[in-house]
Amino acid sequence: MTEKKTRKFKTEVQQLLRLIINSLYSNKEIFVRELISNASDAIDKARFKEHTEPELFNADSDYKIRLAVDPEKRTFTVTDNGIGMTFDEVNDNIGTIAKSGTAAFMEALEKSKNETSLTPELIGQFGVGFYSAFIVADKICLETRAAGAEQGVRWESDGQGTYTVQEIEKKDRGTTITLFLKEGEEGDQDFTDEHTIQQIVKKHSDFVTYPVVMNMEKTEPIPENEIIKDKDGKPIGDTFRKVRKDVTLNSMKAIWAKPREEVTQEEHEEFYKHISHNWDKPLEIIHKKFEGVTEYDVLMYIPSKAPFDLFRPERKHGMQLYCKRVFIMDDCKELLPDYLGFVQGVVDAPDLNLNVSREILQEDRLVRNIKKNLVKKIFSTLEEMDKEKYEEFYNEFGQALKAGIPTDFTNKERIAALLRYKTTKSGDKYVTLDEYIENMKEDQKEIFYLTGENLTSLMNSPLLESLKARDYEVLLMVDPIDEWVTQSLTEYKEKTLKSAEKGDLDVEKVDDEKKNQYSALLSFLKGKLDDRVKDVVVSNRLKDSISCLAGDDWGMSAYMEKILKASGQKTPEQKRVMEVNVNHPVMEKIKEIFETDTTNPVLTDYSDLLFDIAVISEGGKLDNPSRFSKLMGDLMAKAI
Repeated sequence: MTEKKTRKFKTEVQQLLRLIINSLYSNKEIFVRELISNASDAIDKARFKEHTEPELFNADSDYKIRLAVDPEKRTFTVTDNGIGMTFDEVNDNIGTIAKSGTAAFMEALEKSKNETSLTPELIGQFGVGFYSAFIVADKICLETRAAGAEQGVRWESDGQGTYTVQEIEKKDRGTTITLFLKEGEEGDQDFTDEHTIQQIVKKHSDFVTYPVVMNMEKTEPIPENEIIKDKDGKPIGDTFRKVRKDVTLNSMKAIWAKPREEVTQEEHEEFYKHISHNWDKPLEIIHKKFEGVTEYDVLMYIPSKAPFDLFRPERKHGMQLYCKRVFIMDDCKELLPDYLGFVQGVVDAPDLNLNVSREILQEDRLVRNIKKNLVKKIFSTLEEMDKEKYEEFYNEFGQALKAGIPTDFTNKERIAALLRYKTTKSGDKYVTLDEYIENMKEDQKEIFYLTGENLTSLMNSPLLESLKARDYEVLLMVDPIDEWVTQSLTEYKEKTLKSAEKGDLDVEKVDDEKKNQYSALLSFLKGKLDDRVKDVVVSNRLKDSISCLAGDDWGMSAYMEKILKASGQKTPEQKRVMEVNVNHPVMEKIKEIFETDTTNPVLTDYSDLLFDIAVISEGGKLDNPSRFSKLMGDLMAKAI
């Protein structure tokens, strides 16, 4: 045994513990489910490793999860003979709390600005379920030994800011977690009562693959040969006695292998919580046995709420792979494309090799076939949802779905049909691309769209004035991913997607006579703004506004430029075209001044104002806002 070392939790970890302890008080029993789930995961990993390094498991491959309670000492203990942990793994996985998820967890809490908003959903999503035990425990002692390790490790903490860790002698592989329970209040559940624990396990962990056992007091009949009888052969005294014996608390049924009609909604909800570590109910359940050349069972859940780390690169996929009910791997990216990685579930494929690696999976024909069928089934499920339910899904996972447009060429059209957008005509309602096409005007040839930060600014953008005048509907795209969608989805149902910001809209004819009348002034303005614009032209977009900025057909949109700059990426220097409305009375006044005296300094001011107005109208930032403010003040003073 080595010397015990005391270490401090980081500041954010201490805050995390305090929040868990105080905010989940009304959900105390969740700690039982979380600890059993962790034990099950540890056994999954051990079974998988047993196939590659069987020598590490010769002495103990009878996998089980054992619970024990001691009312006198007020302890609750969970023991598994799973993979165990090394000294370093204890520090990484336990000592620092959810190493990969702590930042995201704290970010989610910061957004809430309310400590009482911490819910079981947050606990599950960010992998801090182990710490839910501090809801009921004054102290936790964890002892573990990894498969193949010579020594074990003991970790202890009272959750008050420090923990101790040391190497110890430990005979058996696996992990034992002992909770030293707090004194309960009147009406609280008694977590030292065997029957209370039995009910909790049945409720939350009945489907766990491995036996959850507890040594319990049972009443059983006394064997006939041990019963004392009178001379008439009638029993004297009790014919039953109380004994203590191991009782398996869960049914251990793999619900994905059961017929769909035999699984209840409650069983699905609990299993979904078990595999996803979420506490919301699934929005949709996909339970199917695929039959043909090969057979495999599939159970998938479409969540009802998006996790906080949905777009974090380190986030795990939700699919688990089994072979004949033997766990092979979680985070199985080979079963679903990245953009559907939020789907939670299990695939049990009996024909797979238990020793399969991720590299082999990528090339495996069966796995490719499974992936193709899973994607098709998810699409058909989404397509068959009623409008209200699908929009509930889309509000949570629409951005993830859109990510499939530039990455999944095979299913691009099918994904496009699932997209929803608000438009210049739809108000608060969503419109599909098919509905948009159905509503197109007879003379309209293209699907018009505009990207930007929010609906209000897009709805009032001067770029849409001529389109609105012709009663053309415009898709309003406010998700950053829409910029990549429109780059890949250039056409839908033989209709070209056209940005209202780029190129010639070809919806209004420019008066050639007026164009000639203003040609000299436009050349002058271009010269004044040469460092900022590519050209100055007569607009066919504007009806009421005086100026706007437009891009080339294949240029970068203003919103894309803003996204890239916000993410710290360098953007190529890009000049756009400034369009002016020659029917605007201000342009007529500027033209009069220009034709009277081309050296008048006010023309320089007006050139800058036209550009600044165009920048502001698209939600951009001015390089010199104080100059703009001064010029506007001077103009207002003269007008008054």
